[in-house]
Amino acid sequence: MERLSYIDEHARSVDANRERAWKALLTTMCKDPADPSTVPAGFVLDSAEAPARLALQGRHWFAKYALIFELDEDGPSRTTVRARSWGDFPGPHGKIYRALVIGSGGHVLMVRMLLRRIAAAA
Repeated sequence: MERLSYIDEHARSVDANRERAWKALLTTMCKDPADPSTVPAGFVLDSAEAPARLALQGRHWFAKYALIFELDEDGPSRTTVRARSWGDFPGPHGKIYRALVIGSGGHVLMVRMLLRRIAAAA
């Protein structure tokens, strides 16, 4: 993965061991939870290291971006799921796109929603 600018990080504690949290992550993020490469439109799989890390990346005319999930054990039946976002928004159109997606708070709402869905699935 190329070096992108850091955007933010969000985390949620999940009432499940790391293996169950990993399955919940794949159920939430993949069309086919048995195949980590079936990630949502706009992303491609960069790497999947079960049960610790799922890295997605994407690009379009206005942005290059990455969303990386990391799972850390907090005990025998608790896991912290972290979502780290990275991205570059080149040119004037990228600056406007960043304002619409990041500056509006829409990105934060979507990432927190994903983390809630992962926690519920676990």
